[in-house]
Amino acid sequence: MKSNVKNTTRRVVGLSVATAVLALVLAAWALGALLNRTGDASATLSQAVTPALIQRGAYLARAGDCVACHTAHGGPAFAGGLGIQSPIGTIYSTNITPDTATGIGTWTYGAFERAVRRGVGHDGSALYPAMPFPSYAKVSTADTEALYAYFMNGVAPVHQANRANGIAWPLSIRWPLAYWRSLFAPTPAPGDGLASAASDARIARGAYLVQGLGHCGSCHTPRALTMQEKGLDDATPTYLSGTELNGWAVPALRGGKHWSQDDLVDYLAGGRNSTASVAGEMKDVVANSTSHLSVEDLHAIAAYLQLLPAQTEPRDRPQPERSAATTRQLTAATDLSLGQRVYLDNCGACHFVTGQGAPRVFPRLDGASIVNAQNPAALIQVILAGAQTPSTAQSPSVLPMPSFAARINDGDLAALTTFLRSGWSNSAPAVSADQVRAVREQLGAARRP
Repeated sequence: MKSNVKNTTRRVVGLSVATAVLALVLAAWALGALLNRTGDASATLSQAVTPALIQRGAYLARAGDCVACHTAHGGPAFAGGLGIQSPIGTIYSTNITPDTATGIGTWTYGAFERAVRRGVGHDGSALYPAMPFPSYAKVSTADTEALYAYFMNGVAPVHQANRANGIAWPLSIRWPLAYWRSLFAPTPAPGDGLASAASDARIARGAYLVQGLGHCGSCHTPRALTMQEKGLDDATPTYLSGTELNGWAVPALRGGKHWSQDDLVDYLAGGRNSTASVAGEMKDVVANSTSHLSVEDLHAIAAYLQLLPAQTEPRDRPQPERSAATTRQLTAATDLSLGQRVYLDNCGACHFVTGQGAPRVFPRLDGASIVNAQNPAALIQVILAGAQTPSTAQSPSVLPMPSFAARINDGDLAALTTFLRSGWSNSAPAVSADQVRAVREQLGAARRP
């Protein structure tokens, strides 16, 4: 009898606990649904759709680099399907062409605005923050309307169904994202918002482009464990302070006084300047976005970035005496280390014994951020896979760096990168053959016999 009573008590307690948990989940779901009711899905444009408005929207889409994420490799523009790697799985971008069956052709302006600036899909579900709506919240209403006019009237419709995300349950449940957005994404500013925040019109424009459509912080700002950016504007010192993305060291954009404003403009417009050449994901940013911006907007971006103080002392600060010592040793070509010999045999013809390269042709290695990064994976990848600059209106010629995967083995490449990261004025940790091997295997590069 006592046993039956105990069992009955356990069942009652278990049922009560399950009921309480279910009630809490339902309450949390209901509150999430309420949080997703931000904005007005029935809102309409406040201005007439004209060729000028569509053209302006096309320019703003370039500033936002919408094509980069919403176009699969080799696929039609804006039709989605690009796989974006995230800590919880692969997120596939959606079709944002005006196709009525698979794209946004039936969306109202209000639905578009909610998705772009508030992170809420047209069906009322929360969007993953792979869509940079925390940054787009700073885009003005007028510019959001121009974007809508462009996508609905200036983009060709493409019938291409959206791919299901590669995210396992329960991480695939969307409603908890409403809480993430409420905690970490700002509410869109009314009217022009940030566009008129600063007294200097050029600085205000630069801040607006960098913090808003440019969403530069998405890559150049470190993230917390809960995946939000540690700052969405320059009020936070970690904003644009550099981080790591998919194993690639992303440099800080703060404290860029060693680059002139013209250097920054050249880099954004042409993918190269007197000291550096673009590589990695930034190559697509230059090719698809910044190279299409006006000179005035590029100078505004550069002027704003140059105002931001460095968070930490840069590791790539010039050290003339150390640089001269490395140059003398390479010039004498005696008592060389393995890394120095590999450098002279494979790299010296373009980057020279000075490590200075050739302005606007071969990038400088002495003081380069990719060389001095704490994680050497990006440097190793460039040497193994090669690189090439994009073709832009300002710099139409493509300058390639060949792949050295089949020419240099893991041990020699480790010695080479170790020398690069300690030679001249560079100062970064040594590289092991195991680190090289890991990058080589990731790239699927052929090993040297």
